[in-house]
Amino acid sequence: MQKIIPHLWFDKEADEASKFYMSLFEGSKIKNKTILNDTPSGSVDMITIELAGQELMLLSAGPLFKFTPAVSFLIACSSIEEAEVLWKKLIENGAALMALDAYPFSEKYGWLIDRYGLSWQVMYMGDFEIKQKITPTLMFVGDQCGNAEEAIQFYTTLFKHSSIGNILRYGEDAAPNKADSIQHVDFVLVNQTFAAMDSAYDHGFTFNEAISLMVMCDTQAEIDYYWDKLSAVPEAEQCGWLKDKYGFSWQIVPTIMNEMMQNKDATKLAQVTEAFLKMKKFDIAELIKAYEK
Repeated sequence: MQKIIPHLWFDKEADEASKFYMSLFEGSKIKNKTILNDTPSGSVDMITIELAGQELMLLSAGPLFKFTPAVSFLIACSSIEEAEVLWKKLIENGAALMALDAYPFSEKYGWLIDRYGLSWQVMYMGDFEIKQKITPTLMFVGDQCGNAEEAIQFYTTLFKHSSIGNILRYGEDAAPNKADSIQHVDFVLVNQTFAAMDSAYDHGFTFNEAISLMVMCDTQAEIDYYWDKLSAVPEAEQCGWLKDKYGFSWQIVPTIMNEMMQNKDATKLAQVTEAFLKMKKFDIAELIKAYEK
């Protein structure tokens, strides 16, 4: 099972969006789908899909949060033609943030917002080996601008099998960005690649709960570890969610919940839902007790 799963919060479009995203990548599939009833958001769709070998979870839970380009997904393309095809599909009813064009770092690159408000970067990789097709990318802006390097150093100390790649830094002539802050860096957490950057422009957005990272945990000790290390905003703690000191949202989730959520017994599902809605940090023993009663 994938250790860290990007989680996307939609208003009502998770099912439609999942089908659209799966149409973009060969071999995509739905891993599981669950409907939770009687939540604060009413009936909630939870859909886990696999795109290019990577899992994402999509949630339809009301209009509480909106996607921002503070988190985007970079698609590594093996040809210019592939980049152009993906761009054409993703830009429909969306908007360009950086036009699909030739840049010093790529012969074909563009950054866009799709029809659902989610941000994607489409990039032809040239001679670079593509080890991971889709890379979640964190952009540190506003009050967090300049914290990208500290954040990735912090994250890579928390997770096993982690590392920091080559750091591309801004030069002296990159105002308003400060020289030596991070223009782009890849980093690895539990053998999964992510990316980060600083941007000092006045974007008018930052991280929010619309995009979070789910950390799947096998034991209560593991849940306790990640919760204690990551949680920095007590008022944000709810139903396994937390915010770290950089304002980024994580979910610390027991893997056993996958089995519980897939049970077709509506009574058991309702019991577990009722139990976890009362929790901040998940308690595996209490979830099992609710599931088995």
